[in-house]
Amino acid sequence: MRAAVIGHVEWVEFARVEAFPAPGEIVHATEAWAEAAGGGAVAAVQLANLGCETSFFTALGDDELGRRSLAELEEKGVRVHAATVPVPQRRAFTHVDAAGERTITVIGDKLAPNGAEGELPWEELRGCDCVYFTGGGVEALRKGRWARVLVATARELPTLRRGTVELDALVGSATDEGEHYQIGELEPPPRLVVATSSHLGGWAQPGGPFEAAAKPGPVEDTYGAGDCFAAGLTFALGRGDEPRDALALAARCGATVVTGRGPFGRQLRGEEVG
Repeated sequence: MRAAVIGHVEWVEFARVEAFPAPGEIVHATEAWAEAAGGGAVAAVQLANLGCETSFFTALGDDELGRRSLAELEEKGVRVHAATVPVPQRRAFTHVDAAGERTITVIGDKLAPNGAEGELPWEELRGCDCVYFTGGGVEALRKGRWARVLVATARELPTLRRGTVELDALVGSATDEGEHYQIGELEPPPRLVVATSSHLGGWAQPGGPFEAAAKPGPVEDTYGAGDCFAAGLTFALGRGDEPRDALALAARCGATVVTGRGPFGRQLRGEEVG
């Protein structure tokens, strides 16, 4: 399969703490690390780990962190097509508490392609089985529609409204206000609307409720769970799964990643997929 992601990268510093700091409090990290992450990057690596030939259309800052992000993602098996912009790479700081819950502070504007970058090989999208859109301009979204299957995050609703393309699936969260979608907000309407709800599973329209997947180990870090879920759904719809089966695979991707450190410590892989 050939897959692509259109979206963003964040250089993320992680710190594991016993509990999130209260106002005015100082806490000590028991572990710290940094890596290229963010919704687009996490989804691209998940698609590559599922066995797809994966391209990532993005924009990166013209600095050392931008260059490190490019190198790290390519080392993880993703073909990165990046426009370089003359600003610092977007960063984020993430606390992970003893229960594995994450809290994120983002620094800088989201960097994503607008679709008009002549140096990016947009024509590749015509040969893709599936595309996941996490951010970018309206023209980038419309080029994503060249693929057989197009999935997008509800966090980009303003762009999706202007794009007026039919989505095969829209993925949001029932617990995150930034990802709420009301039926009728997009025209044409998505063929499938999914609202996730962590360990409770979620709701699909059409289809109704679906269950969360069993976790293959204890929860270590919830960062990237939603991104891996969306990537798994994109993969499954791209290979022709029915929506109910696609949701089950997506739930497995989300359940697997939370058992590893960060978004790449433990992702579901192609050899584990039935």
